[in-house]
Amino acid sequence: MLFVFTPFELKSITIPNRIVMPPMCMYSATEEGQVTDWHLIHYGSRAVGKVGLIILEATAVEKRGRLSGRDLGIWEDSQIEGLRRVVEICRAHGSVVGIQLAHAGRKAWGDELVAPSAIAFPGFAVPHALSRAEIAEVVESWRQAARRTREAGFDVLQLHAAHGYLIHEFLSPLSNQRTDEYGGSLENRMRFLLEIVEAVQTEWPADKPLSVRLSAVDYLEGGLTLKDTVEISKALQAKGVDLLDISSGGILSARIELGPGYQVRFAEVVKQATGLPTIAVGLITSVELAQEIISNGRADFVALGRELLRNPHWVLQAKPDPELWPKQYERAIPRP
Repeated sequence: MLFVFTPFELKSITIPNRIVMPPMCMYSATEEGQVTDWHLIHYGSRAVGKVGLIILEATAVEKRGRLSGRDLGIWEDSQIEGLRRVVEICRAHGSVVGIQLAHAGRKAWGDELVAPSAIAFPGFAVPHALSRAEIAEVVESWRQAARRTREAGFDVLQLHAAHGYLIHEFLSPLSNQRTDEYGGSLENRMRFLLEIVEAVQTEWPADKPLSVRLSAVDYLEGGLTLKDTVEISKALQAKGVDLLDISSGGILSARIELGPGYQVRFAEVVKQATGLPTIAVGLITSVELAQEIISNGRADFVALGRELLRNPHWVLQAKPDPELWPKQYERAIPRP
């Protein structure tokens, strides 16, 4: 049995298979963060290709929090309608649709960089260290973004706490050298993330999944370890988070040994420690590897990033089922 093609129920949402399109920036929004035709075609194509869960790219909760000048935004109500169109197109073709809410922090585009501490990312300007009052304002930005996510009709909301962006900057001791209640111990360093979770939950429907993407390790001495991430994951579980997306790295440049499934072990450890559903990612391209991960319970979903950029019809080709293929493509279905 190809377990990778079995449905998965997560709260009120049934995800039709275990294939995930992870957030990947397209750098194709308008200068004001609005959806363009590119997004409708790009995400709609993967829905036609029957990807189970499509998670939209990092979408900025503040204008100053964009990764680039052409990132999607969700910092004002005028951006809701374009996002709703993406949701409607993808859902019409059978995909469950999520969005990743993000703030780039000290790695943002532009000249208004903020971070837990005034420590620059190499090649970037020194960021402004957020005060307690400013932290509360940023948390409120996430709450408002969650409201807009709900109004746009998304099925899944994901918080971006990985890859060296603002939440990860608070989590990692390499970028957080605060001496107040947001710095020092791991308990303090995860406070910002947990406050965001609580704020988002006031706006996000309780019957829809809430996900967090984490960088499991920093790959550097003095940085986050897998043990730390297990503790963070347990804290998120206690707060009611439903799904963890486990990646790695990004706080600083580091040497990483790459290979097929190189990050799967991180998702496996987190799943075993918490029992929460997890998404595994990391150069997964083959049906055989995806099947091994799911059938052995190492993770509940597999994310195919670059592979889905190369081939939006990966699922259709991996499972040549006439019932799955769009009627318009019947003549192309592989036959025994």
